[in-house]
Amino acid sequence: MINKLVSKIKETGAPIVVGLDPMLSYIPEQILAKAFTEYGETPEGAAEAIWQFNKEIVDHTCDLIPAVKPQIAMYEQFGVAGLHAFEKTVKYCKEKDLIVIGDVKRGDIGSTSAAYAAAHLGKVTVGANRISAFDEDFATVNPYLGSDGIKPFIKVCQEENKGIFVLVKTSNPSSGEFQDRLIDGRPLYEHVGEKVAEWGAEHMGDSYSYVGAVVGATYPEMGKILRKVMPKAYILVPGYGAQGGKGADLVHFFNEDGLGAIVNSSRGIIAAWQQEKYEKFGAEHFGEASRAAVLDMKADIGQALHNG
Repeated sequence: MINKLVSKIKETGAPIVVGLDPMLSYIPEQILAKAFTEYGETPEGAAEAIWQFNKEIVDHTCDLIPAVKPQIAMYEQFGVAGLHAFEKTVKYCKEKDLIVIGDVKRGDIGSTSAAYAAAHLGKVTVGANRISAFDEDFATVNPYLGSDGIKPFIKVCQEENKGIFVLVKTSNPSSGEFQDRLIDGRPLYEHVGEKVAEWGAEHMGDSYSYVGAVVGATYPEMGKILRKVMPKAYILVPGYGAQGGKGADLVHFFNEDGLGAIVNSSRGIIAAWQQEKYEKFGAEHFGEASRAAVLDMKADIGQALHNG
């Protein structure tokens, strides 16, 4: 799957992943009103609104981008109905030939880790059948429990030709409370990056490993270091746009050929219609606003890489 991701990035010229992280406050009133009329102001109504919102955004951006990244928490908050919307979103995106990165941040050990891996990337045995549950292409994984939490995911990735992105240096302000702590004279995130490179050597694609890393756009100097620590790991870069990252911050996350990283933007794209820059589209045309935001992001990153 890493080979397909690289191929689609080359094809689109857009190292961009759209974060499908819908909040009800991002969804235009006409979508909400229709869903609530049909299902009431219930979890089912919220889930229907989310599904219709996602579908519109995907329809307007799928030809421009290689991948999407639904954050499961935004769906889980609405219970079973929300998870059904997550499932439908994943399936629809795959029908559009988009790579789906399940932002699930799972981290446990043993049979529990194996069950998480089966749920999101693999298959589960039911009687004589082998069944896929959510069936994303990649999943985000928390490495805090060490190799015991990662190896079950790698095993499933090898079986299913899929991949993971391991949290290494996250974009949030307090990430340094743990991730920047010095161990043997170097920050913890460097040690984690070395393990990512080690784990990745067990599952290589043509040019990059199926074991990638999450490194926030808000820490470009750390990204420069980690690019060298993990030369074969694809880097998923959150923190662009709404969290303060911009194209100029991203140069060091990429290799000289312009590959090696994919940049996430969530509310900067899916809630673009609420921004002053795109207000001309209005709530009725929120999908077109998202498309314009993707094109602007593509131009920003492209210019930065060219100048860098």
